[in-house]
Amino acid sequence: MSSSINHLATADKLFFGKDGLDRRKTEKLVDEALAGCDDGELFLEYQQSESLAFDDGKLKSASFDTTQGFGLRSVAGEASGFAHASALDEQALKRAVSTVKAVRSGRGGTADESPRGTNRLLYADDNPIDGEAFARKVTLLQEIDAYVRGKEPKARQVSISLAASWQVVEIIRAGGWRAADVRPLVRLNVSVVCADGSRMEAGGTGSGRRAAYGDIFKPSYWKREADEAIRQALVNLESVPAPAGEMPVVLGSGWSGVLWHEAVGHGLEGDFHRKKTSMFTRMMGEMIASPGVTVVDDGTLADRRGSLTIDDEGTPTQRTVLIENGRLVGLMQDRQNARLMGVKPTGNGRRQSHAYAPMPRMTNTFMLGGTSDPQEIIGSVKKGLYCANFGGGQVDIVSGKFVFTVTEGYLIENGKLGAPVKGATLIGAGSEALTKVGMVGNDMSLDPGIGTCGKDGQGVPVGVGQPTLRIDALTVGGTAT
Repeated sequence: MSSSINHLATADKLFFGKDGLDRRKTEKLVDEALAGCDDGELFLEYQQSESLAFDDGKLKSASFDTTQGFGLRSVAGEASGFAHASALDEQALKRAVSTVKAVRSGRGGTADESPRGTNRLLYADDNPIDGEAFARKVTLLQEIDAYVRGKEPKARQVSISLAASWQVVEIIRAGGWRAADVRPLVRLNVSVVCADGSRMEAGGTGSGRRAAYGDIFKPSYWKREADEAIRQALVNLESVPAPAGEMPVVLGSGWSGVLWHEAVGHGLEGDFHRKKTSMFTRMMGEMIASPGVTVVDDGTLADRRGSLTIDDEGTPTQRTVLIENGRLVGLMQDRQNARLMGVKPTGNGRRQSHAYAPMPRMTNTFMLGGTSDPQEIIGSVKKGLYCANFGGGQVDIVSGKFVFTVTEGYLIENGKLGAPVKGATLIGAGSEALTKVGMVGNDMSLDPGIGTCGKDGQGVPVGVGQPTLRIDALTVGGTAT
């Protein structure tokens, strides 16, 4: 039996079971709502989620939530009608139908072709919340806390969080077309504050994936996370004020890809191009980055946080090359923007929940590796900054201008890593930084599974990645006087 059939069976049991909707009536209501439209769908969602937070040696909070509902959308040209409800009943759906019927196509409603089906399985459909007893989860947090405090005498504060969700979605289009997906997601975060005399510094790490808790409960897994948080805190205790000015900057592999996600990725989403508000509008086919820079968005990677079997419109995700050897060659598209731009959707139609309409969003977006050895890249810099980890940042999506906080950075002096620095920020514009990439490493890696992307008030899980690379000139905001 194919994975899609299994997922439909799981979804049908939740949405069309004994106390749920009637499937045949629901399909007729969808047909009624979308008659005369170009596109649209009914999005059904059921989600369980939990979160546990452990701080100062105590369980500070624990939550469990179950949500369900639907979002009904009709699309005609650039217009769309959308209605949603948290009640999965026929009366609520009928009210939604009346609302979205106000949107009709002026060309008689030649409906777009439905997405093709897929039988692939990118992740198991196990519910991680049911996989471990609550008491075992609390014990895990206690064990991590005791491990950190026992290993590092400088540890003053230890904060640990454990989170999981299990989302089941079903998409129904006119004519009875249906698709479903079952999406698990887990995440562990560890934060440590260490003190040396009157000075206190923090370090933190996290990881997650689309799977059951599984390995997270193995000591070899969580000790690695705890050790990394301790290491970062101790490094920051030795940090010196960061320099300021324009200089070469080397970005480490993995999570550093969040810079390109924010500063460049959003500008390659179809809606910004169609509305001509992207910095890359009208640049298709042109060189927008240094030769050797290739960036892709790939929602098909097994178990990855940003992966999806199908997007939230029912389109199978795919690997989309966005920048190839420096040249802009592709965009990320949902169905509506793809149709209006005369291209095919790429499986990037995403929404935070049933209460939101979909729009073009990234999945796992990363820069491919090059040929340079990472040590060779560092060795090529006489004086500059090496950035190993990033914290928060601010980005203007239209202009691509960004400011990112460096949470772990080091001076580069005469081709070697020097003292760790504190208070560094990277300031620039994605379009300019892309053209100043001087060397690309051969060590491409993905982030550990912690990314959440915000756009228009919606947050969705994503992945980022990159190899070690050198930006020849970037403005660094520092604290050194």
